[in-house]
Amino acid sequence: MLVPGYGGASLADLPGSLLAALGLPEPNLLDLDAADRVCLFLVDGLGAELLDAHPERAPFLAAHRTSRTLSAGFPATTATSLCTLGTGLTPGEHGMVGMMLAVPGTGSMLNCLRWTFPGDEPIDPEVWQPAPTVYQRAAAAGIEPVYVAPAELAGTGLSRATFRGVRHVAAGSVDERVARVHDVLRERRRSHVTVYYGDLDAAGHMHGWGGDEWLRQLEIVDAMASRLAEGMPPGSALYVTADHGMVNATEKIDAESVPELAEGVAMLGGEARARHVYTRPGAAGQVLDAWRETLGDKAWVVSREEAVESGWFGPRVREPWLARIGDVVAVPRTDLAITAPSRHPVEAQFVGYHGSLTAAEQHVPLLEVRP
Repeated sequence: MLVPGYGGASLADLPGSLLAALGLPEPNLLDLDAADRVCLFLVDGLGAELLDAHPERAPFLAAHRTSRTLSAGFPATTATSLCTLGTGLTPGEHGMVGMMLAVPGTGSMLNCLRWTFPGDEPIDPEVWQPAPTVYQRAAAAGIEPVYVAPAELAGTGLSRATFRGVRHVAAGSVDERVARVHDVLRERRRSHVTVYYGDLDAAGHMHGWGGDEWLRQLEIVDAMASRLAEGMPPGSALYVTADHGMVNATEKIDAESVPELAEGVAMLGGEARARHVYTRPGAAGQVLDAWRETLGDKAWVVSREEAVESGWFGPRVREPWLARIGDVVAVPRTDLAITAPSRHPVEAQFVGYHGSLTAAEQHVPLLEVRP
């Protein structure tokens, strides 16, 4: 088990360090050098172990790869990590503790990635995640933060929860994203730009990491990083990191069709590698025992209290967020995926998954390139 290294070696420590490099009075826990302009290239799904396995397909990134590695946080998934990067807080502080989470008092779950909720009232992103963002802090200090990403990501619930305070610059193709980043960096002396690329993660989910399509996407990422670095003005720093890694599932178990896993369960949240199991009243102990016995040494199965006390979500979980965590939390330690085909049919067909506490999912690179 790789419990995230909150407090000096995690994604939660990167946002404040970037602001400190720009001269703001923030904790520089990663000891980043000063810069006039910073660009964070966020590659969805680029785990450190995945990158290190194929240096020949990513020569630019490999040439700048050092031993510096961060842990993503738990769970190792996009919605959680984006909120961590957007706030500089641990999951237990910002409350985005999974992808599919129970909304207390409703009997329903919020999909934090797509921001869909079957209840009568929509979920307000600023209520669900009320903490100020690092972008708002940058703007208050006179640095306009910019997010370069496809237009469809602007104004979504997830963006409102995690990217409040940014100027969203729409850019679809790689060429457009590189050009827009360079435009922004040349606009003013102090700049904070984040540019996002998500197709590597999508290729991993559908085809598996390490396969031909994934490797093709890795080559695109490498070329994009090289082009971003080439056009940056003096005094800039490019940082490349990811939100999580990935494993290819070699075994799947349908939690809906196995009686021992279905009995006493009210809702099955989280995702296949980080399951939040919400139980019926009075059934938490029974469900915990059944999941432990059924999954055996293939997964870490703990109670909500054990997950919190073990520091999975950070040193502290705010009281209002506790009910979002499953009564039981099941986290595969092998290459197992715990699926729910009737509720999440697309996810059940994936090849690559992430979310767990293994090194392949938790470790993400932190590369630095200066012109």
